[in-house]
Amino acid sequence: MNDRYETIYKTVRRIPRGRVATYGQIATLAGLDGHARQVGYALHKLPHDNVPWHRVVNARGEVSPRSSGDSHELQRELLLAEGVTFDKRSRIDLQEFGWKVKGRVRPMR
Repeated sequence: MNDRYETIYKTVRRIPRGRVATYGQIATLAGLDGHARQVGYALHKLPHDNVPWHRVVNARGEVSPRSSGDSHELQRELLLAEGVTFDKRSRIDLQEFGWKVKGRVRPMR
């Protein structure tokens, strides 16, 4: 497996239940600043279930639509089950539900 992907998965595993992080935030925390799209690629290739992929949303606080399948609907259901709410535009309030990392930001390598 790609070492970068494993670093991304380790970072995503740190997101607490009931919180979300953006693709860009995960990239920065994983030491891949500016590579938010790579986070999306890594989550698309996710080989196992012990990564809470559903807690990663886009910078607008939205569940990003997928090109195929209905995983975006599953993602919304999983977030709702954790107490994360959506507004009328289907956006999550990142001030309320965004993951606030305590301490210094250090790459997860």
